[in-house]
Amino acid sequence: MESKSYLELNNMVNVKQEDGFYNLDSDKLAVKYYLSEVHSKTVYFKNYLTKLDFLISEGYYIDFFKMYKSSHIENIEKLVKSYKFSFQSFMAAQKFYQTYAMMDWERKKYLESYEDRVIATSLFIGQGDEEKSISYARAIISQQYQPATPTFLNAGKSKSGELVSCFLLELDDSLNSINYNLSTSMQLSKIGGGVALNLSKLRGRNEDIKGNAGVARGVIPVMKLLEDAFNYVDQLGQRPGAGAVYLNIFHSDVLEFLDTKKINSDEKSRIQTLSLGLVIPNMFMELAKKNEDMCLFYPHTVYKEYGIHLDDMDLDEMYYTLKNNKNVKSRSIAPRDMLQKIATTQFESGYPYLVYLDTANDANPLKNYGRIKMSNLCTEIFQVQTTSKINDYDKEDEIGYDISCNLGSLNIVNLMEQNEIADTIDTAMNALTTVSDISQISNAPGVQKANSHFHAVGLGVMNLHGYLTKNTISYESKEALEFCNVLFPMINYHSILASCKIAKKKNETFVSFEQSEYKSGIYFDKYLENDYLPISDKIKGLFRDIHVPTKDDWTALKNMVQEHGLYNAYRLAIAPTQSISYIQNATASIQPIVDVVETRMYGNSLTYYPMPYLSRQNMFYYKSAYNMDQKKLIDMVSIIQPHIDQGISTVLYVTNQNNTRDLAHLYYYAWAKGLKSLYYIRTKNLTIAECETCSV
Repeated sequence: MESKSYLELNNMVNVKQEDGFYNLDSDKLAVKYYLSEVHSKTVYFKNYLTKLDFLISEGYYIDFFKMYKSSHIENIEKLVKSYKFSFQSFMAAQKFYQTYAMMDWERKKYLESYEDRVIATSLFIGQGDEEKSISYARAIISQQYQPATPTFLNAGKSKSGELVSCFLLELDDSLNSINYNLSTSMQLSKIGGGVALNLSKLRGRNEDIKGNAGVARGVIPVMKLLEDAFNYVDQLGQRPGAGAVYLNIFHSDVLEFLDTKKINSDEKSRIQTLSLGLVIPNMFMELAKKNEDMCLFYPHTVYKEYGIHLDDMDLDEMYYTLKNNKNVKSRSIAPRDMLQKIATTQFESGYPYLVYLDTANDANPLKNYGRIKMSNLCTEIFQVQTTSKINDYDKEDEIGYDISCNLGSLNIVNLMEQNEIADTIDTAMNALTTVSDISQISNAPGVQKANSHFHAVGLGVMNLHGYLTKNTISYESKEALEFCNVLFPMINYHSILASCKIAKKKNETFVSFEQSEYKSGIYFDKYLENDYLPISDKIKGLFRDIHVPTKDDWTALKNMVQEHGLYNAYRLAIAPTQSISYIQNATASIQPIVDVVETRMYGNSLTYYPMPYLSRQNMFYYKSAYNMDQKKLIDMVSIIQPHIDQGISTVLYVTNQNNTRDLAHLYYYAWAKGLKSLYYIRTKNLTIAECETCSV
């Protein structure tokens, strides 16, 4: 069947039927025709062991026969095949075979099916443990748990990228540090890594260098170097390198930093491919609330005066001290003008990301050990970070803590309906921990050090809007908030329990556990003082066969953790999940959908993705995010955030009916509601028809 046939069938989804509903049958037919073409390009074998032997001998797979008995491999294959997996949409099938399925060296024939990729991933993460490999296979093929793309794509392959591919680095204010982080970024980009860097310690433009006044060039030239580096190291030509830079909002270069994304900015300063993020302390929001002018400090003058970087200070305590110190150079701007500038830049480019620094640190269970400085490319990672001191060649470097993001996600629909929550989260935490333990990022010493000390992972979720719609619950409703206020404490509970079991088994805790709020017990206070139980009949019905942790359960868990510790310093983080959501037949992350039938451009062709479980009966529960009250979206995140020890990647959606003042109000509302970050701002022009649909 020619490729245009299944594409045409998929495109017919949007051709409404007589009753105005979508033509979903055409998408099912598109899957059938597409898989027919895939089968014609697939290499088949007599049985799975014969296939595995070929893939190992030809250098496609690592040697699983050295890790497992043949009989065990056959058992895993039988288990996986017993689920009779099938793709639920054309988008899911196409995404898997275009992105994840392994092909021969000439890239003409497929060597893997979806089931094969699940088996290889489970065997690899199992690392020779038969029981664990079985539990991993069951969790993945049942689509309760999905490893993130780097793990699912690379696990088990002999020539593969890393299992993690998101990193956070911090620059010190020295040429040695700039060179070191530039080189490290290129090394990480080479292995497929997306890299975020904190530039907040760099001295501002026109500051002095070694007493020579006005010679410092500021952060923009460093950004240009990084952008060129990511464009150069383009991951073997498969995709461009991905980078983000963060800057403290009180840094003297912040206005020029934002201007790099202006459409009409000078080409010498314009940043085209690098993502931008602002680090926002509470003091900025307080100044904006009072409409009091804010100082943008020249960071090197701060460091010379106090021996502490502006970026490392508590500005709630130090702001007015800095402002009143004549030796600290600064310039002023109205904070509301700053908010206006941020909003204008976001309307034009979607940037900058916003990180509410003090909110993140106040909620950090390791606050007595170290500080969170920034976030990652998707603004859901929040971990302790320290600055490396990079010395001259004749002196050893003092390596601090940098960060890697090791992610996976739970599918809420399958997690709830299959009612294996405790076992699945235990399995997911063990899988993520194994990936953390076996990851060796030798060309990034700070990442390697933090990974070996903290064993941080980020278990997230997807399919919230899908689950709510399937159960006829509006995303903006009180019932949706109540559901999340039961589910996410439960996920937190079982992730802590799993990490405690790992610590007990290994007889090892993360470095600094003794100084953490887990050890002191403070972390558990909110669960001992509040019930997170269903209240309404609707939500009680959803949890009727599921044990919801009680205060007694939390008390027992607290005692267990204080006795045995935790292996993972960080456990939970909710990432965007777009690619893996397609394969899982899920809505992305906890975000609301954008369209009932999503449109994606692949190559030169349009592809349509109807939302999961879509029917005539529930389609109006799939309200577009663009038609929602964004404060309701923020309310949803604010209910979930207290139970996620890291962060939640949160996109806001605005239209031509919104203005910069509306956006500024949302920044303040998100901060007041306890969000740690805001990711992209997505913009769309609404038509009159769409507004009418929203009002139905």
